[in-house]
Amino acid sequence: MNLIVLTIDTLRQDHVGAYHKGNSVFDGIAPCQTPNIDRFAEDCVVFENMYPEALPTIPVRASLFTGQRTLVSRAWQRLADEDISISEILGPNGWVCGIVSDNYHFRSPNMNYHRAFHSYEWIHGQEYDPYRSSPPKHKNIDDYVNEHYDESWRARVAQFLTNTEDFTSEDHWFAAQIADRTVKWLSDNRSHDKIFFWVDSFDPHEPWDPPPKFDKYTDPNYSGKRLILPKGGLADDWASPEEINHIRGLYAGETESVDHALGRVFTTLEQQGYFEDSIVVLIGDHGMPLGDHGKFLKGVDRLYNELLKVPFMIRMPNGKHGGRTVQALCQFNDFMPTILDLMGMNNCTEYLPGKSFAEIITGNVENHRHSIMTGYYDGQDRAIRTNEWNLIIRPPGQQHELYNQQQDPREGTNLAPANPDLVSKLIAKYGSIYYGSAWPGQDKLAMPLFVQRAIGDHALQQRGINVLGIPGEYGLNVDHQDSPE
Repeated sequence: MNLIVLTIDTLRQDHVGAYHKGNSVFDGIAPCQTPNIDRFAEDCVVFENMYPEALPTIPVRASLFTGQRTLVSRAWQRLADEDISISEILGPNGWVCGIVSDNYHFRSPNMNYHRAFHSYEWIHGQEYDPYRSSPPKHKNIDDYVNEHYDESWRARVAQFLTNTEDFTSEDHWFAAQIADRTVKWLSDNRSHDKIFFWVDSFDPHEPWDPPPKFDKYTDPNYSGKRLILPKGGLADDWASPEEINHIRGLYAGETESVDHALGRVFTTLEQQGYFEDSIVVLIGDHGMPLGDHGKFLKGVDRLYNELLKVPFMIRMPNGKHGGRTVQALCQFNDFMPTILDLMGMNNCTEYLPGKSFAEIITGNVENHRHSIMTGYYDGQDRAIRTNEWNLIIRPPGQQHELYNQQQDPREGTNLAPANPDLVSKLIAKYGSIYYGSAWPGQDKLAMPLFVQRAIGDHALQQRGINVLGIPGEYGLNVDHQDSPE
């Protein structure tokens, strides 16, 4: 059995037709069209509640590649020597492993996420990839920023513009390049008995500069700047309502362009017979705030649906078990044990902390997890989610937020002040290890001093700072000859 994984960076669940069912996300902006993904979804088991275990891009890949939990133990970092990647499991068992990606974080020095793949292809130039050092020659940066962009933000925009200034045809855009390389790899490697192929498309990651054919969600009467890269902070501080809607339209256009490119991949999978003997997965790594709660871009404080709700759909050979949408609550660290289970290799899953949801796919059971926690390793905010609730736990001194997912999917009414017992109950599902120094489960003033110190020590250890108790690498080499007895 083959395994093909299509990972789409920064893809909001509510911008995929199979999920939004024709309903607009933002007033005045048409619902994003994704006809190719929608057709693919018809033969898939479509998951409504699959969540990243930790954010952002690289911690997500670590969880997907290794099946390990990363929230409490791993920052944005390389694939460690001690990690066992999915390619290091499948390769020795006869699978030919390949990867194609324009995600330049994969190939940053020493990141090593391509380890043990038999072939890997990188497409250069995305985002701030230092692909070219010359300033843009044919594009004026002032057309892409407003008066609120300082030099650091202008430099980011300039890097992207110079990376892409030779793009004149629709086929030059990154998603199209990904599709071309994918189609070629799938065709060239069809003769192998077993293949594992990982496609990682960085689009629709910002900057959002869709080909003209897909730039149809923006207001045709808009006459302002083409703000392809939103700033951080409160959007109202740096953008007008018209500019905010323009950026949202650019994101939708970029998303449709990715879907269009995927159409060629799906056609190849069908024509080459992969749909008959392969597991094919489409997954988004995380979503993207588009000013829904006042801010654009990812961030430790934005643990709302627009960031956490991702598309996840899995197609079994011949579409078996497909055509269903499931509500089971799952998390990315469940992905690898599930895949190994489906591929007849569940004898390799005992060491993994995640839980296989293979029986959700086959329809034997309906539920998987009762709750999940997610967030950023280096942030204090956490989100605890059930099928009914999203509790966003804020750092000390800030108000927690509680939203009913069935009644308030846009998360506009904070129910935490009126439901303190429910908030406490949800917080208690996860112990102090998940919170570090921001642990809300106990009154720190009532704790013994050594307990308070231990919590602080844990937070320091998370950042790689050695503290009392265990000598570090250099602590073992201290010369004690002159120490007092």
